[in-house]
Amino acid sequence: MSTAQQGVRRAIALEYDGANAPRISALGHDALAEQIIAIAREHGVPMLENAELAGLLAQLDPGDEIPATLYRCVAQIIAFAYRLRGRLPPGWQPGDEAGRSDDGAWFTEP
Repeated sequence: MSTAQQGVRRAIALEYDGANAPRISALGHDALAEQIIAIAREHGVPMLENAELAGLLAQLDPGDEIPATLYRCVAQIIAFAYRLRGRLPPGWQPGDEAGRSDDGAWFTEP
């Protein structure tokens, strides 16, 4: 996930193993953010721009689990990323509520 805010580019990479809470695997701003984004593009990692969420996650350190208050938001992002690749996150079944938005609609590809 990346964001440009007041001329500062931020990037935060998340890691999810399917069993534990997602963790911050990398974060940076400016030149480091550009490197994180370039590596993600090289490996076909889906990216999302969300300044508010990036601001919250940027307060954490690499290796930190995301806070419980962000589980639902991050679960929806993970579900969307998996769906872009035609897959489901480990342990999820079709119809699981975690892949739905608050209004009940499934995320769709752009």
